[in-house]
Amino acid sequence: MKLNLKIWRQKDARSKGEMKDYPINGIEGDMSFLEMLDVLNEELINKGEEPVQFDHDCREGICGSCSLQINGEPHGPDRLVTTCQLHMRKFNDGDTIVIEPFRATAFPVIKDLVIDRSAFDRIQQVGGYISVNTSGNTVDANATPIEKEKADDSFYAATCIGCGACVAACKNASAMLFTSAKVSQFALLPQGRVEATERVQSMVRQMDLEGFGNCTNTGACEVECPKGISLENIARMNREYLSAKLKG
Repeated sequence: MKLNLKIWRQKDARSKGEMKDYPINGIEGDMSFLEMLDVLNEELINKGEEPVQFDHDCREGICGSCSLQINGEPHGPDRLVTTCQLHMRKFNDGDTIVIEPFRATAFPVIKDLVIDRSAFDRIQQVGGYISVNTSGNTVDANATPIEKEKADDSFYAATCIGCGACVAACKNASAMLFTSAKVSQFALLPQGRVEATERVQSMVRQMDLEGFGNCTNTGACEVECPKGISLENIARMNREYLSAKLKG
C-alpha cells in the first residue's frame, strides 16, 4: 500500500508548527497505525532526519496515550478503538492521511504529535479518591451490598482511559464526558458518597480552571470515545452538581 502522510510537525510549545508531506510505500493492511508510523520513523532515521514524535505505551488499547487526530477524527475512522488498535486496512492504496495532535487549549503541544494532558490528572487529583478507615480490622468487600445495576454502571464509567478523544471531538473542547465518568464511578457506590458533595464541585471547578469548554449535547464525545462512555454520565454529574449546590 502506498500512502501520502500529511503530519503536523512542531519543535516545541513555543514554536510555530506546520504540516509536512511524507510519502510512504510498502504498508500492509494488517499493520496497526502506530506500526505504520514506526516504519516511517525508521525511514526518516536512516535518512538522517528527525523522526516524528508521538505518544504510545501499551499498544493494547488500555493506557490511552496514543491519541492522534486522523483525517479529522480522534483515533481515526474506526469505532471503539484507540489509535494503536486502528489497522491500516481501514485505508486504501493511494490515500492521503492527515495526522495531527488533539487540538485544545488545555492540551498544549509538547512536540509534533505529543500533547500535555496533565490537565486531566489535576481534575482527578482534586476529587478522584474515597475516604477509607485503615485502622482496626479490614472490612470484607462483600459486607457492603451494592445493586448490580449501579455496580455495572460504576464499572463502565471507570473504563474511561483519559485519552482525551472526547475533548478533541467536541467543538467546545469540553471535558465533561471525562469528568463525569470520574464523578460517576464514585457517586454510584456507597463508598463514594462520603465525599460526593465536595468531589463533584471540586472536579467541575478544576475542569473550568483548566480552560475546557462547556457541553452543548451534540454527542460527538460519546461517538468518538474508544471505550463508549455514555452521555448518561454527564446527566448524572449535572444532577450531582445541582444537588451539591442546593446543599450549600
